[in-house]
Amino acid sequence: MKKLCLVAFISLLGFVLVACGQSSGGSSDEIVVGATSVPHAEVLEEAKPLLEEEGINLEIETYQDYVLPNEDLDNGTLDANYFQHIPYLEDQIDEFGYDFVNLGGIHIEPMGIYSQNVSSIDEIEEGTEVLLSRSVADHGRVLALLQEHDLITIKDGVDPVTATLDDIEENPLNLKFDASIEAGLLPEFYEREEDALVAINTNYAIEADLVPADDAIILEGSESPYVNVIAARSEDEDNEKLQTLVEVLHSEEIQAFIEENYEGAVVPVSE
Repeated sequence: MKKLCLVAFISLLGFVLVACGQSSGGSSDEIVVGATSVPHAEVLEEAKPLLEEEGINLEIETYQDYVLPNEDLDNGTLDANYFQHIPYLEDQIDEFGYDFVNLGGIHIEPMGIYSQNVSSIDEIEEGTEVLLSRSVADHGRVLALLQEHDLITIKDGVDPVTATLDDIEENPLNLKFDASIEAGLLPEFYEREEDALVAINTNYAIEADLVPADDAIILEGSESPYVNVIAARSEDEDNEKLQTLVEVLHSEEIQAFIEENYEGAVVPVSE
């Protein structure tokens, strides 16, 4: 009888261990992706059911800034993040030595320049203040927009993507630049500084109920090089679950969602 009880106990123990192993294996199908709330987290939420069909459970960690998502990717809290465009990613890698890779571009958010009291380029007066984020990766983007509309010129030989305020060659309206503002606070400055020109990233513009196509006096075109990407650690470049995530985000369903939901404020890409 004792021998039979021992056999039964060992069998039960083996069953429990197998069950625990299966439970642990299920969690291995989860990926944790950090994203800013609009539009990135919204797009990921739309992708959740499609990923579930592939056996992948997506957990989304939402951020309100541009610093922590890369820190948490680097320290292993996240498997990937989805919030930044290519120049910003490259700038972060250069500055902090992150060993990150770009797994694929998902969308473009056209940068817009907004003003409460200035309704067109022709109304911009001499000495107008231009407010932009303190992220150097955005400076060239804003300067390129201003140059495109003959408000400034950038020095010959300088790539607009990497241009800084020091690279302004001509400034006929003597525009005054303030690049000390946290990106997420720019909509508040737009509300407060009524005569200023405020360069606002589209995700923050949408959160502030601005419609870029209607409210921006200058809006970046869809040919922008500032593609928002899925970033991961280099060691995960060939991770099948992350590759599937990118494939799902490139799917017709997600691209149609982006086109229909954001009405040109967010433009899908598939490379």
